[in-house]
Order: sequence, then C-alpha cells, then structure tokens
Amino acid sequence: MLPTLLIVDDEKSTLEGLRSALEDDFDCYTATNIKGAREILRSEAVDLLLTDLRLGGESGMDLIDHALSLAKPPVTLMMTAYGSVDTAVEAMRRGAWHFVTKPLNLDEVEMLLKRAARSRNLEQENRELKRQVGDKHQLERLVGKSPAMRRVIEMIEQVAPTRATVLIEGDSGTGKELVAHAIHHLSGRPAEKLVVVHCAALSPQLLESELFGHEKGSFTGASQRRIGRFEQADGGTLFLDEIGEIDASTQVKLLRVLSERTIERVGSNTPIQVDVRLVAATNRRLREMVDAGDFREDLFFRLNVVRIAMPPLHSRSEDVVLLANAFLKEFAEENGRPVKPLTDEALALLRSYPWPGNVRELRTAIEHGVVMSNANTIGLSHLPAFLREEHPLHPSGPQAGKTTLDRPYDFNLHALEDRAIRNALDHAGGNRTKAAELLGISRRTLQRKLREPGD
Repeated sequence: MLPTLLIVDDEKSTLEGLRSALEDDFDCYTATNIKGAREILRSEAVDLLLTDLRLGGESGMDLIDHALSLAKPPVTLMMTAYGSVDTAVEAMRRGAWHFVTKPLNLDEVEMLLKRAARSRNLEQENRELKRQVGDKHQLERLVGKSPAMRRVIEMIEQVAPTRATVLIEGDSGTGKELVAHAIHHLSGRPAEKLVVVHCAALSPQLLESELFGHEKGSFTGASQRRIGRFEQADGGTLFLDEIGEIDASTQVKLLRVLSERTIERVGSNTPIQVDVRLVAATNRRLREMVDAGDFREDLFFRLNVVRIAMPPLHSRSEDVVLLANAFLKEFAEENGRPVKPLTDEALALLRSYPWPGNVRELRTAIEHGVVMSNANTIGLSHLPAFLREEHPLHPSGPQAGKTTLDRPYDFNLHALEDRAIRNALDHAGGNRTKAAELLGISRRTLQRKLREPGD
C-alpha cells in the first residue's frame, strides 16, 4: 500500500505539478486552502503532509498545528518561497519534519517524502513490536532449522548477555531488526530500554541532534533542551539501522562515543556518561565501503566486534515451509480466519521461488494467500500473481512439456503486453517507476501504455 500524501498549495499549477510528479509513489490528495485540507485530514488516514507556508491569507503553520493535534498526526514538510533560517527553525519547532524552499527541486522533495514515510513506518512498526512482544522471548520469532539459522541463533544466545557491540549484516528483508530485538531481550536490560534509530530516514542535518540531543540556545530555535537517543537508551540498547548511510561527520562523533562511552549534546562541552549497548545493522558491505573510502576504518573496527551475517532466504530453502506455516498461523489469527493448509503445488512453488525480497517477501505472499483464499486450502491461484508468472512450475498432464506460448490466446500481442504490465505493477506494489524498470521501459512509456484504450 502506498503512503498517503496530502499536498496543500494555493497555486494550482504547483499543486498539479507536485501531484503528477509524486503520484507513482504516493496516494495523493490535494487542497488549496486550510479548510479543504482539514476536511481531508478528518476523513482520510494521511501519512504525510506537504504544505506551503503562505496559503492566500492563511498560514501553513496553523495547518501544521492542527495536523499535529490529531490522534494519528501525519509527518509534515513545509514549503515556502520565503526561505530563511528563522522560518525553517520555526516550522520545525512547531513540529515540521523538514523544510524545503521554492522553486522546488522535485527530486529533493521526493527523496525527503520517502525518508519521512520510512521514518513513520519504522516508528509505527517499532511501537507495534513493543506492543506485541513485550518481554516475550524473541528467538521464537526467528524461525529456521537450517544450519545457517542455527548458527545465527547460537551467536545471539552467546553474545546477548555481554556488552559487546554487534554488527548485523544482511540483505533487506532477512530479519536484521528481529535479531536486534532478540539480542536486547536476552541481554537482561529493561525491555522498554530498546531505542531504534533508522539512520537513512533522517537527514544528515538532523541526525546529530537526534542521536546526541542539544542544549537550549545552542542554535536559533533551540528553545529548550532536547535529550537525544543515546541518553534515552541509557541502561539499555540503541539499535542503529542502516548504519552505512550515516555521513562522515556523524561517523566521527559515533566513534568517540564507542571509544569513551560519553556523549556531548550539541551546544555543550560537558561529557555525559552513557551505559548503552550498541547494535548496528546494514544491508551494505561495510568492509567494501571502507576499502572504497566511504566509511571510516576505525569506526568499522569498533562496530565489528561481533558480526552476525543474516543468510538470504534462497540459501536456506529448508526454512521456507517452516516460515510459511508460521505466517499462516499469524495472519489467520490476525484476520479471524481458520488456519488453512497450503496445497502441494503451492508448497512446491514456494520452495522453488528464489525470494529476492527474502523473508519479508515470503511474509507478504502468505498474507496475500490467507486473505484471498475462499477455499479450504491455499493454492496457486491464491498466491500473488508475480510468483506464478515469474517462476512457473512445470505443468503435468497432457500439456506437460509445452511452454505457455503453446496456448493460442498467448499469441495476442496486446494481451501479452497487458499481462506483463499488470504483473510488473503487482510485483512492484503499484509503484509505476519500479514497474517500468522491471519492464525495461521508461516511466513515461508505461504511463502512455496505461492510458491507451485496450482490453
């Protein structure tokens, strides 16, 4: 599901331009004034708010205040043609996540909105994990009997009770955050003292203050002291996800914390002692980044005290069925449905598919099957289309040995093209840019083909 974005600007050309540029990656709503924006905020679950500072005779600051008063406030970004440090600080003091000036750089706006969406998702996921898990033994969620997963679990059990810094490396979707939770909950540190920071979701300008905090008056708009994530995690665990994305300046400050076990808030020279267990994760190869000069070697050594490598799902095929059955139970319970078994054909497909998205992709596929099945079992037709189309099983019976092109209807060129487009959109979760990349065409060409009259 795409993040929901509300764009508010009294210039209709700007509004339409932003909607057109962003609609591939966001479910866009638009408004030209505060009244219209409030109506949308009241009726829709808005994830992100992008508003102009000047809205005719009204102020976007007032809209930010209203949005942040909601039970589930959106992440807000402010636009203005009157860019100044004072305006930016005031917008962020009122609760804006970031600030951009006009004329807009659309690539920058899109990047910031994606970061804001990731930040919101991670915060929601973190709250949900804390609600569901509490003090529950986290190893129960690390399903697997393969040798690779047994090694991971053994390392977690061995390293968790110590103070050692842990670096978790692995592709996206392999379960790195679950490992971090398991390490913390087996460490004996208080359950509520696990603080999660998604480094890639924060701009470099904000990351230092986010991690270390700041003193009142340390910069314009710093009207009060702010406690950073290191202090929040004192006595517990700080999990830095996507550690490979931090900028060079923050790398230096993080190295000092790991060396001296002290921090300094922005605007202060007073060291503050912190007792924090650091766990970091990355889907990049930090050793290669060091060799390329993109990551400090001394920080790498400090982080790489204990390294846990998460295996990709395609390398532990014996765990696929175990994971699938665990997800079946989870989503059946979540949706109030009986647990339905997977058919032999569905199981064979799950075993043979390479799972480039790893455990996260498998989890999504099983949720789709649970929701779509109206039978007593979950079969091939209930699984996502991209599984069947991208990795079909060999058929049996009189059609065995024939390719799909042996069927007469497959010679309809338009039908084949339409089918490929729909499969690409399905696989990309509705994201037209990613779908175009899968198809090997430009986004403009895909947009044109979607508008063409057809079936």
